[in-house]
Amino acid sequence: MIIGYARVSSTSQSLDIQNEALTAAGCEKVFAEKVSGRSATDREQLALALSFARESDVLVVTRLDRLARSVADLHHIIEMLSAKAVGFRCLNQPGVDTDTSTGRLNLAILGAVAAFESDIRRERQMEGVRKAQAAGKYRGRPASIDPVKVKELKATGMGAAAIAKTLNIGRASVYRALAA
Repeated sequence: MIIGYARVSSTSQSLDIQNEALTAAGCEKVFAEKVSGRSATDREQLALALSFARESDVLVVTRLDRLARSVADLHHIIEMLSAKAVGFRCLNQPGVDTDTSTGRLNLAILGAVAAFESDIRRERQMEGVRKAQAAGKYRGRPASIDPVKVKELKATGMGAAAIAKTLNIGRASVYRALAA
């Protein structure tokens, strides 16, 4: 069976192009999600695709960076597939498949390039943040929890669960705010 995996990084992006390409490539089942690719953890559809795949199946993605952004994650995923005797193909990088030694070499090289691109992008973003901070235009994300409000509610005798419900936050957040 040919299994597809599609991913975009944010909810505002569309999966349509990837889904169409995977279907055109013969994928009988496609797992798709809108979540960051920085880490393979917390990617529910990827985990489902990996667990769904059986011996002699092939997992297909449109681009390598849709599967993994770090070399470590890429190698871990490929090892999981190999252990199950599941093949891997990348549509837009046809030299990448795990059935040949050349394909595995290409996979390693392109995985390193994808990780490098991610690092460069993060460095550029941080340079922009530092520049904006120096100009007084960037203050970071506003605090989502007001520790003063949490402590005021605690002083009225409310318990952590009641405070969490009142402020629409998690109980663990209440405890962190009280400890601060």
